[in-house]
Amino acid sequence: MTPRLLSATSIEGTPVKNSAGEHIGEIKELMIDWRSGTVAYAALSFGGILGFGAKLFAIPVEAFNFDVDDPDEGIILDISKAQLEKAPGFDHDNWPEQPNYDFIDSVHVYYGYKPFSNRYSKLAPGD
Repeated sequence: MTPRLLSATSIEGTPVKNSAGEHIGEIKELMIDWRSGTVAYAALSFGGILGFGAKLFAIPVEAFNFDVDDPDEGIILDISKAQLEKAPGFDHDNWPEQPNYDFIDSVHVYYGYKPFSNRYSKLAPGD
């Protein structure tokens, strides 16, 4: 069963594996759209050596599942390492401009979800 409420700090640093059980990274940040009060995406750190040179990938939270059988409460992302390497990403020093709904929408569509801006964001007139 997936928990319904989690603190951001309880998610950050959580290891992520794919459905084959391979470690593919860890959650670095949860990016919250302040206007709608929803998580726009989770930033997953992947690659590099000992965290150096790792790339960040924006992933819709809907794409994650919780492994309730894992005592470390691991998170599962049903994607291969090859698919992840082709996913929209960015480096630690170059986060997407906030809010960049074109980028966030492209991330959601890449993973097979409706564009984020169509689902949650309630922009004020003129935005």
